[in-house]
Amino acid sequence: MNVLSLSATFPYPPSRGGTQVRTFNLLKYLNQYHPVTLVTQRQAGVTDEEIEALRGYVSKLVLFERPPALAGGALDKAKRFAGFFLGGTPPSVLSYYSQEMQAWVDEAVNSGDYDAITCEHSVNETFVRPQWGDRLKTIVNVHSSIFGTCQQQLDTETAEHPLRDRLNLPLLFRYENRYCQKFSNIVVTTPEDGAQMKQFNPDSCIMVIPNGVDVELFPMRSQDPGGHRLTFVGAMDNIANIDAVTFLVKEIYPQVRSRYPDTTLTLVGSNPVPEVQQLAEVPGVTVTGRVPSMSDYLHQATVCVVSMRIGYGIKNKTLEAMAAGTPIVGSDAALEGLDVDGESVPQRALRANQVPEYVQAISHLFENESLRQDLSQQGRAYVEEQFTWQRAGQLYERAISAQRGVCPET
Repeated sequence: MNVLSLSATFPYPPSRGGTQVRTFNLLKYLNQYHPVTLVTQRQAGVTDEEIEALRGYVSKLVLFERPPALAGGALDKAKRFAGFFLGGTPPSVLSYYSQEMQAWVDEAVNSGDYDAITCEHSVNETFVRPQWGDRLKTIVNVHSSIFGTCQQQLDTETAEHPLRDRLNLPLLFRYENRYCQKFSNIVVTTPEDGAQMKQFNPDSCIMVIPNGVDVELFPMRSQDPGGHRLTFVGAMDNIANIDAVTFLVKEIYPQVRSRYPDTTLTLVGSNPVPEVQQLAEVPGVTVTGRVPSMSDYLHQATVCVVSMRIGYGIKNKTLEAMAAGTPIVGSDAALEGLDVDGESVPQRALRANQVPEYVQAISHLFENESLRQDLSQQGRAYVEEQFTWQRAGQLYERAISAQRGVCPET
């Protein structure tokens, strides 16, 4: 099959963020079995070397410039909200829209050369016309529900602009309900997102394909380092990660350090915004910025704390820490979609949501080498069994190649 894949986010290198990681690895696998034409956009910071490297993983790469950033004035924002209310598409989605890219995609579909079109993240749905479902397979790979994410931020009181988000919420519901009607196949990362999308389009084939880990990039650590070293890993310009590390440094870390004065905390990830950089002023806290090897820092940590309070879907950072064999203390959001505790499964992480729970779980791991070893081994085995990119790629290829109207089993 000839596959046309749309990703407004440039998906290379596969270390910039969750969208890039998932998109790159699924298309890399898919291209081994079907010719993939990737249509993407070049944003600031993408180098010529990265473009050439990406060409080696797809059959054809078509590149457009990212549209200019939206104006930030109050009047401009008011106009965008009015456009959202009347037109139905969020400004954050329209910010990726390019007339030049649309014209190329229109011509490609009209040529009849393609058997399937995929949207790698739902923001690319704007390039797909509803009538195309009559002539080729249409697939949207929903990395996370934007309605669900907005609802979660309001429920957890972590929304940056609560009033705006309350106004947006019914509009986001209307938007996701509308765009889901265009697709014969909807791919999600967790059963929870699958249930949400089923409400929007009961007739669509919905497949749950979880995220994965490159287990060669994240090898199992050779020894337990001991000590009192904490880490958090993730892109440091991501809103959910910014909230998580701020919560970790300001609320959790001081109480842990009061028990264990030599405790250190390393925040590892690219593009730390000023708010994150300021956290390095706290004694014992280090902000690294982008590093050559995330796994090296995971191997050096006694415990990886995934203190997420917002964010939908399976978290790559959680899977990567498990693959590296680093014991995890994580929230419900950090462990979403994963069987890590309960009567029927081995314990693979410790769960915490409130500050006292984090402090107790971290202390328990600091003092119990046997528990650290158990979590390390069980986490690694779980990833190898369920969450490799090869397994995710196999499921995605099955979704692409199945006959129209047939929904493959996951």
